[in-house]
Amino acid sequence: MRSMNPVANHPESMRLRAQLLENVVLKQMKPSAMVELEPMLSVVDCHKGECLIRQGALDMEQYFLLDGIMKRVVANQQGREMILRFTDAGAIETSYAAWRLDTPVPYSIMTVTKARVAKLPLPQWVAFLDRHPDLKQIFEFEVMHLMSEIMAHTITLHLLDAPGRVLRFMRKHAELADRIPQKELASYLNLSAETLSRLGRAHRAHVSETTPD
Repeated sequence: MRSMNPVANHPESMRLRAQLLENVVLKQMKPSAMVELEPMLSVVDCHKGECLIRQGALDMEQYFLLDGIMKRVVANQQGREMILRFTDAGAIETSYAAWRLDTPVPYSIMTVTKARVAKLPLPQWVAFLDRHPDLKQIFEFEVMHLMSEIMAHTITLHLLDAPGRVLRFMRKHAELADRIPQKELASYLNLSAETLSRLGRAHRAHVSETTPD
């Protein structure tokens, strides 16, 4: 992870402010609240495969993804990993539920590609939310939405066959399909890379055949 810069001191500060205003949570903030939040945010450029927070950690942070793709991943004691979700630019990553429950983070948050994030310590973010109850409601709704997405994905792994899993991902996350490394996507769908490649080709061929000229 490279050095951290406050938004105001960053050489791309104007672009960063525009990206923050596009975030799924922050875009609904009042301008005065953004003025209050900005000095708390640090901007970090991360390498591919970098771990922002490790499963079991107690010091937690709130992340707003500006560029790139991240993943939430859980591992068992044998080191076997399961990817719970991917996060695209404009979305958030958080361990808010664990912080509220006073438990260690139950998963790791890692970059899938090179990424840029704005972050702040989670206790500081929670204190900010307590001063802005409208934003707190929006944020907590998004956290519940993310948890619901993860539950739906877990059910999908158990109930759908391999083609069904691929089709569901292509339908719900088409914008990510060509940007996530095949190995990562195969792991997320609990498939081998070879099976994913074959099913992906079949899906693209089907789409091509059914798309009008």
